Amino acid sequence: MSIPTSIPTLAGVVAQTVTTARITTRVLFTGPETGTPVLFLHGNVTSATWWEEVMLSLPGTYRPGGYRGIAPDQRGFGAADPNKKIDATRGMGDLADDALALLDHLGVAQAHLVGNSMGGSVTWRLLMAASERLLTVTLVNPGSPYGFGGTKDVQGTPCWEDFAGSGGGLANPEFLRLVEAGDAGLDNAFSPRAVLRMLVYKPPFIPAREDDLVAATLRTHIGPEDLPGDSVESPNWPFKAPGRWGMANAASPKYAGDLEGLYRIEPKPPILWIRGSHDLAVSDAAASCPGALGAAGQIPGWPGAEVFPPQPMLGQTRAVLERYRAAGGAYEEVVIQDTGHVPFIEKLPEFNRIFHPHLETPRT
Repeated sequence: MSIPTSIPTLAGVVAQTVTTARITTRVLFTGPETGTPVLFLHGNVTSATWWEEVMLSLPGTYRPGGYRGIAPDQRGFGAADPNKKIDATRGMGDLADDALALLDHLGVAQAHLVGNSMGGSVTWRLLMAASERLLTVTLVNPGSPYGFGGTKDVQGTPCWEDFAGSGGGLANPEFLRLVEAGDAGLDNAFSPRAVLRMLVYKPPFIPAREDDLVAATLRTHIGPEDLPGDSVESPNWPFKAPGRWGMANAASPKYAGDLEGLYRIEPKPPILWIRGSHDLAVSDAAASCPGALGAAGQIPGWPGAEVFPPQPMLGQTRAVLERYRAAGGAYEEVVIQDTGHVPFIEKLPEFNRIFHPHLETPRT
């Protein structure tokens, strides 16, 4: 697979190819070079393109002393070097290390951090790995700190010892086939455009830059070491356990790491958790959660809610953040009504009214 052609950027967004000690990728920049850095990490099957409007609306984008937006195409997506694969056995470790290497390359000692969805999953890892470098943290509809799939309660207890029900074996093959084929249409219910309209934005919302967002999704790296990655046969329902390559496997609770470290970090950056009221991608009954699909009869053989319930993703995140607060940290949860998985695209002014003041929050 060759490095994809870059997507045109909005006026005021500068795209550069950056080679760090770990990876060559496309990085988007906004604002003054001397501004306070804000690092944006995109979600699964997207790219830095999804952050452009947020970056351009940062305070002081067009004057000295404002904020400097920084958004990379993460490993496995967009114009990131396709030869650099995600070692899923490290969980989000590869992507977290990539982000730190980018800050090092740019000479950034400390930055505000914003992560959406999968980018939020990377943010959990960065908090544990390098909290001293994070001024504030903003989680936007983040992946559960326990990972995606195969856990049954707010403590992240696995449904099965082998973490069956998570990983690359459960990705929708038709969606991935259409991504690889570059299908930008609406003729198939599993086309990227159709899936984004149904599961990522709250219908009937359609973004003004929908074509660019679809183009970003079509630049997702597809393959046995990318998406969907590999998988392992399991005797446990739904009979697939995580493999070792690619983002879907990296998101498995098997590789999420020990969250106890999160409560011991010092300093503890203040955390803002923003979520859309109608998010179908990350919820307590997410549209692609095996437990929810089994309960709906869409995956045969479901063993029932006592064995494999829908994953309580919101409850898990809230429980972890409550423990973070009890350990001396601070967090705030804000729900933006009538939005889905990307409220910063669906209702940018309302998102910014919450997000911008958080950037001024002092660390505890």
